[in-house]
Amino acid sequence: MPELVAGPGWVALFPEALFLEALFLIGRYGRFMDVLVIGAGVSGLTTGIRLAEAGLDVTIRTAAPPEQTTSVAAGAVWGLVRVGPQDRVVPWGRIGLEVLTGLAAEPGTGVRMASGQEVSRAPLEPPYWTELVPDLRLCEPSELPAGFAGGWHYTAPTITMPVYLGYLQARFAEAGGTLELARVGSLADLAGEAPVVVNCSGVAAHDLVPDPEVVPVRGQVVIAANPGIEEFFISRDEAPPWIFYMFPHGEQILLGGTNQVGDWDLEPKSDIAERIVAGCAAIDPRLHGVKILAHRVGLRPTRPQVRLESEPLGGGVLWHNYGHGGAGISLSWGCAAEIAAAVLG
Repeated sequence: MPELVAGPGWVALFPEALFLEALFLIGRYGRFMDVLVIGAGVSGLTTGIRLAEAGLDVTIRTAAPPEQTTSVAAGAVWGLVRVGPQDRVVPWGRIGLEVLTGLAAEPGTGVRMASGQEVSRAPLEPPYWTELVPDLRLCEPSELPAGFAGGWHYTAPTITMPVYLGYLQARFAEAGGTLELARVGSLADLAGEAPVVVNCSGVAAHDLVPDPEVVPVRGQVVIAANPGIEEFFISRDEAPPWIFYMFPHGEQILLGGTNQVGDWDLEPKSDIAERIVAGCAAIDPRLHGVKILAHRVGLRPTRPQVRLESEPLGGGVLWHNYGHGGAGISLSWGCAAEIAAAVLG
């Protein structure tokens, strides 16, 4: 017989009508979960942390470990890219900016404050979310690489994703959370496993929900030895010669990239990698002949609007938390805070 162990918050969360079902599940699994989170990318881990640190018994179920999720391919710098709606995104992004800025002061998180510029070959105004960045200023013409017409310079949290995902996973475990490697074939099949289920499945929500509004935007990047670049760089040209970006992470630098809408291919393409390196080297000559260390591909889970809402699931509740586009890291803490507030009452 397995030991019967109830999570610290399950009694408060469970309606009386589900008491017998709760006893059945405790007997079946040897413990009872307050919350089951689906997905171990940055959104799933952050949501799990917020709920576990509030005292709930949380399990994250994931088909792949955090280091194999789309999140690992992110650049990454705080910013609200390819995401909406604006009225909800700004408050979530503000929370993310505050939390990540705080984490930049803590060793071992993979987060640091860094400066850099976003530029365009055509005239371009700073997007709405830059109002949250205190030191943003327009670039002087002398600061722009050849061929670029304008841009802006600012400081923001910059994240080394493999380190950050490791930090989140360790923090989740420290809070008592459980990470479980298993595929989820249907959300309906999860009814009764926990009073609260949170769907943080990212681009997999396209099939899992199913939600046809979720569209992958393929991003391929190259990891190279850093020749001494200290500031991040992002070009915002969607058409050829395409978007290029550079995120230095100490001795390494991440070079990108692609915005391939509707492309599900997770295999790196050598011709795209060559174009990325050549394009970045044309902007910063220090990258000519740079040593290539690795290749990564991620699928940004774009959607016309982030889906952050709840619906009934059996006798419990299912929260959806997906469709964060290119802003999953930036929105993760704000979205997790909204879910935690609702779950904890």
